Amino acid sequence: MILSIASGKGGTGKTTVALLLAASREGTIIADCDVEAPNCHLFLRPKWETETRAGVMVPRFDMDKCDGCGRCVQYCLFNALAVAGGTPLLFPELCHGCGGCLLACPREAVSEERREIGVFRTGVATMNIPGQRLISGLLDVGTPAAAPLIKTMKKQLPHDADIILDCPPGASCSMVAAVAGSDYCLLVTEPTPFGLHDLELAAGVSGMLAIPHGVVINKSDGGRGDEAVEGWCAAHGVEVLARLPNSREFAAKYAAGMIDGEYREAADTLWRRLDREYRRRSDG
Repeated sequence: MILSIASGKGGTGKTTVALLLAASREGTIIADCDVEAPNCHLFLRPKWETETRAGVMVPRFDMDKCDGCGRCVQYCLFNALAVAGGTPLLFPELCHGCGGCLLACPREAVSEERREIGVFRTGVATMNIPGQRLISGLLDVGTPAAAPLIKTMKKQLPHDADIILDCPPGASCSMVAAVAGSDYCLLVTEPTPFGLHDLELAAGVSGMLAIPHGVVINKSDGGRGDEAVEGWCAAHGVEVLARLPNSREFAAKYAAGMIDGEYREAADTLWRRLDREYRRRSDG
């Protein structure tokens, strides 16, 4: 099963839920897809085993062939190209490396060259969940497009293990790149108006990608915030799978880099519900 953990905003508890689930089941692999600010390694302190530079292919123009027609500019959805005075200009930090400009050029004036965008590493945890396997990406400073690195990382994941994807916050391209292809998307929210607003956005993305999804309410206090989230979920047919209580003690340990077994029972229950849902959809 490929399980993505997403939420509409940072600080909601994605990494907390990802680590709790990993601690509850041996043999899982965590992929930290929040490549702009990865933090799973801070809790796992892995011994890194491999490190790979990742890159995208960006266009290079042969000015002996290019006549400045601008077809490549018209094709580019990311505004990474422009033509000035008949000369094509590339803004490489905006290029997603889709290769569309090669296909659009009528004079075969475009080829490709590699541009490095970040690094991903694999390792084994030495703390909190000893032996836990982790793959973690880190985008180069000044590189605004995280999606190509996330896609490269996901290609390295095995197909014979349960994968937990700790996704980027928000509902932008990087979140879409992370959750795409998942068997299930677990949406973590907190019982506040901001949490509910961003949950609606994240659930909308999962819905558009046709990925089944459910909700975990983190920092639950059983108050009006919980009721608002539960009411929205009920109205939109989204199941609330778990509630993790608001615990000052747990937060203090988390801030110190510790994940203990306080919510082990909740994580076990969550896995059982996810397994049941996965089997139901696989058999259906």
